[in-house]
Amino acid sequence: MDIAVEKVCEFILRVRALDVKEGPTDADSGSNPTDDGARDVLNEDPDDATEEELREVIAGLNDDERAELVALVYLGRGDMEPEEFPDAIRLAREREAAGTDTANYLLGIPNVGDLLDEGLEALGLRCEV
Repeated sequence: MDIAVEKVCEFILRVRALDVKEGPTDADSGSNPTDDGARDVLNEDPDDATEEELREVIAGLNDDERAELVALVYLGRGDMEPEEFPDAIRLAREREAAGTDTANYLLGIPNVGDLLDEGLEALGLRCEV
């Protein structure tokens, strides 16, 4: 693989951190923190992983690394078998060449972190815990 396993694992950690984060709240709802359980406070930590950071990580990858990240999702989802990894990479490249934004694609997949982890495992690779 051209993409380092450590990069994939770092991405998995970041996307999982984003997955567990509360969804957007309505700061202008007119309620007060006592009435709404202080839900609006949950999104205010500037050190939290954000979608924008993940988009920057994806944009910082070269073409081969982006294609392999998407190919790992194909493996993790069971769309393709480990021996088809080169074909999965080719399909990922075709998807991007056809105009699909890789960041939008990856970040639009529920549990993408789990799928990437499963894709690594399918290739006999693991993230260090």
